[in-house]
Amino acid sequence: MDRRSEPNRSAIYATTLVAFLAIAGIAVVDPILPAIGEAIGVTAWQVELLFTAYIAVMAVGMIPATLASGRFGFKPVLVTGVSVVGLAAILASFSNDIVQLSVLRGVWGLGNAMFFATAMVVLVNLANDREWVVGLFETALGLGFAVGPLIGGLLGEVSWRLPFFVCGIFMVLALGVAARKLREPTTKQSPVRVGQIFATYRKPAFITLCVVTAAYNFVFFVVLGYTPLFLRLDVIPLGLAFTGWGLGLATGILLLGHRLAHRIGAVQTVGVALLGLLVCMVLFATSTGTAMSLVVLVVAGLFMGLANANLTDLALGLGSADRRIATGAFNLVRWGAAAPAPIISGKLAEHGLALPFWVGFGVLAVGVVVYLGFGHLMAAGYGERVRWNRAARAAEHAPEEPVGEAY
Repeated sequence: MDRRSEPNRSAIYATTLVAFLAIAGIAVVDPILPAIGEAIGVTAWQVELLFTAYIAVMAVGMIPATLASGRFGFKPVLVTGVSVVGLAAILASFSNDIVQLSVLRGVWGLGNAMFFATAMVVLVNLANDREWVVGLFETALGLGFAVGPLIGGLLGEVSWRLPFFVCGIFMVLALGVAARKLREPTTKQSPVRVGQIFATYRKPAFITLCVVTAAYNFVFFVVLGYTPLFLRLDVIPLGLAFTGWGLGLATGILLLGHRLAHRIGAVQTVGVALLGLLVCMVLFATSTGTAMSLVVLVVAGLFMGLANANLTDLALGLGSADRRIATGAFNLVRWGAAAPAPIISGKLAEHGLALPFWVGFGVLAVGVVVYLGFGHLMAAGYGERVRWNRAARAAEHAPEEPVGEAY
């Protein structure tokens, strides 16, 4: 589609910029985790509270944020979320212990919940080409994960507090962009009820997607949350390492994810990502040195990019026809499953540095089994076919169900 046919490009790019800054704020913590632990004298699992508190509050906050968007509109909720993130980040730079940091990271997560519950819905409603705008959003996330660690590494060399403060300044700038450029969708949205969100989980295809996504996101945050401690690098090298991971993620999203989906389908592309990431977990656990771990980190980012490029689109297609409901239900699972991963990894590391990766392998293996057993339900609901089992071949001869209005 010709991008000139998009009448709301300014608002779309503004929302995407805010998404980039929000994700960079998550990833900025990666290279400074060891420095924080050393500076305030806490163990690995206590440092991982910075991730777990953030993600847990973000997951729980998805539902009230979705309900608030139906009551007050998208822009007020999104702008409030950006404001909360900026304030929490600046205050975090003045914290003196792990409890204060974890509480403020939780507040930070609440702000991001307000943003992520609304941003994708705003983008999809403003755009004529859904695939383009979803790809744009996921690319912004990938680039945020690439740039965030670089910022964290460079600034963290001066002080672990500086990345938090600069992130807060970034969000103040994002607030200015959001307040000026963001637009409400022209179609008036009816209020959302909690029951509507949970009713989405009655759909077998959507349940399958949620189980697969839960396993995948658990592993995503084993890599993002635990690997900085596992690599045992200084701040700047660690920032560069995760910049490489983020570039792999962005490459998977921007260059490969949708191209591969056009060839073999979105559902089967997710399968390729899951199997590739499963192998990466084994390679992490059996790594013979830092160089090997760094290569695996970048390759894992590439496979994660393939998954991220397609999971959001699948959620919009398989969930409720109301994109707010589909997004809220999906993000509750997506972030809820991720929340325990960092702190579990920190505790497991006390018994063996490779153990978190083996547990990640086991969790992801469950997701792969569910994918192989029930992935044909996702494919049928999305208007695709898969070819790995008898049920999928039988579905090929069944009458094709029309894809829902979420498209």
